[in-house]
Amino acid sequence: MAIENEGFSQSEAATPKAMKERIEKISDTFLVASEKGQVLGYIVGPAYHRRYIDDDLFEKVEPNHEMDTTQTILSLATADFARKRGIATQLLKALEKVARKQNRAIISLTCLEKLIPFYEAHGYQNEGIAESIHGGEKWYNMTLTLK
Repeated sequence: MAIENEGFSQSEAATPKAMKERIEKISDTFLVASEKGQVLGYIVGPAYHRRYIDDDLFEKVEPNHEMDTTQTILSLATADFARKRGIATQLLKALEKVARKQNRAIISLTCLEKLIPFYEAHGYQNEGIAESIHGGEKWYNMTLTLK
C-alpha cells in the first residue's frame, strides 16, 4: 500500500480491501516490477465490457472475462525511490503484451491532466474529460488501440 499512497492522494488511492480484491480476482492483469525482491512498481486493471472506466470499477472488481474487449488500468504506480528509471514504461508495455495475448481491442485508463503528455508519449489518445469523479478530481479518458 505504500507505493499506492506515494502515487495517489488519499481520496484517489485504492483501499487495502480493494487492492486485496484486485490481487485475488485479476492476478493475470496485476503486474509487478521488482528487483532483488523489492517491489518497484505495479500496474493493475480488469478487463471490461465498456470503452471507458467508470467509478464502480474502483470499488468492486470482477474477474476478467474472455469476451471483454477493453483492458483497463486502474493504477500505475512506481515507488518514489524507483522513479525516473523507466519502470512505468516497462509496466505499460508488459500490460499491453498481456492485453494483446488476451485479444483485447483497446487499453483504457483515466488520468489527471498533468499526466496526459506521459501517456500520449506512449501512444495513448486523449478522448476528453471522463465522467469519473473518483477522488473529487477531473479525469481524462486515455485509450490505446490494439487492433
